Formats: sequence, structure tokens, C-alpha cells
Amino acid sequence: MYDIIVIGGGPAGLSAAINGRQKGRSVAVVSNDSSQSGLYKALEVWNYPGFPKITGRDLIKKLADHAVAAGAELITGRVSVVMPMGTEFSIGYGTEILSAKSLIIATGVAQTSLFPGEAEYLGRGVSYCTTCDGMLFRGKRVCAVCHAPEAEEEAAYLESIGCEVIRVKTKDIVIKGGDYITSITAAGEEIGCEGVFIMRHAVAPHLLVSGLEMDGRHIRTDLDCQTNISGVFAAGDCTGTPYQIAKAVGQGLVAALAASDFVIKDKFFA
Repeated sequence: MYDIIVIGGGPAGLSAAINGRQKGRSVAVVSNDSSQSGLYKALEVWNYPGFPKITGRDLIKKLADHAVAAGAELITGRVSVVMPMGTEFSIGYGTEILSAKSLIIATGVAQTSLFPGEAEYLGRGVSYCTTCDGMLFRGKRVCAVCHAPEAEEEAAYLESIGCEVIRVKTKDIVIKGGDYITSITAAGEEIGCEGVFIMRHAVAPHLLVSGLEMDGRHIRTDLDCQTNISGVFAAGDCTGTPYQIAKAVGQGLVAALAASDFVIKDKFFA
């Protein structure tokens, strides 16, 4: 059980981790491989104070090294679902589950277009978390939409628990059914199934956390980086423009302080 789990290992997430540890909280950062980010590929960063002409790769490494030195745990993985569990949160990534008292979302802007039928059948056959929902489909045929690096591992996990798995790699997908999913059409081919596990590089925040208020594609927060869900905070590009490193780092600090205060208050009133 962590005091704070941060989703996203960019400047906002790593700043949140550093400052959460500065307040004495236990912190884990769960993030995709940083080499997949746009910042990592930047040849020169000119607008982050104190580091003129640094490469994006070196800047991320310095922030990550600082977070680790501060005592944060960095975990590589794709977060697929967040489940509120009373006063705690369960966070599913890959085939693992973590628990936390508070959550900071620092995922950047999710460039995600949903498949036709995806939102309609979420919870009625569509899932993003093999660990959370896999056992519901034991002995049944499911489609694994494999668009993430760890998708094969997750598809193999579904097979290991007794699912019949059809792997799908095309992006031309339509999800169909009545009350629940009955099939998908993949590149014009209809495949009968009772479940669809969608494994993307990232899950859009409002699909990651049920009930999360959005302003377009950005998470709605107050000045303390608090979302509409108690104990859930957000920082960085996922909260809106300007998409700048300095702003992300500052919001990471604000979110960490607010999450730290939340953990203390929650403990006091428990």
C-alpha cells in the first residue's frame, strides 16, 4: 500500500514523486517506457530554466534519477484501470495490481480515438484490464486488441486462465452486440466473441477513472490540482495548456502537496 501512486513518468509525474517523498510519503510512479515519449526524442530543450540546450532524454533521466534518489519507486507498465475501493484505490497495470491512498494522474494528453462501440460496451464486454476482468471470461472466447508493447504478455495471461483468445492487431475495428458484446468486425472480418480486451499504449483518463470530469480532452481540476473525485489529483499536460515542462513540474509539486495533505487528513479522520 502506497500513500501516493503517480500515473505517468514525465516531468509532472516525476516532480510529483520527488515532492511527495519530500513530504515523507511512500510513492510509486507507474509509467510506460520513457523512450516512447515525445520529450525523450527532443534533441534540444531551451525553455526549462537552468538547463539550456539539454536533450529531452537527459532531462527525463535527471528527473528520474532524482526521484529514485528521493526514495520513489519507478515501475514500468501500462496502467489499464483505476478502481476506487472505499478509502483506497486499486491500480491495475499489466497483470499486476497496486494499492494507494491517493492518486496523481500525470499522463500527458492521451491521443486516443475510440473504436465504434467501445464506449457503449465498456463494462458490458469491453475491458482494459486483463487482471481485473479476465476471470469473468474463463472458458469463453475473447478478442485481445494488441496495440501495446506488453499486449502479448497480457494475451498469454488470458490464455493461462482458460480464455480462448483471438489476437487482433488491426486498427479497423467495430464492436457489436445487444445488451452485451457478441462480435467485433476487424478489417472487415467478423469475429464472434463475448469480450474484448483493448491494450493500447495509454488509456484516456475518463476511461481509466470512471466518473472523472473532463473539459474536452483535458482533466478538470481546481487550483490545488484536485479533480472531482476525492483523493484523485492531476498535473501536467493532461490538465490543459500551456504544454510546457516548467508548468508540468510546478503542477507536479502542487499535486504532491495536495495528495500528501489528503493522505494525512484521511488518516486523521479514519
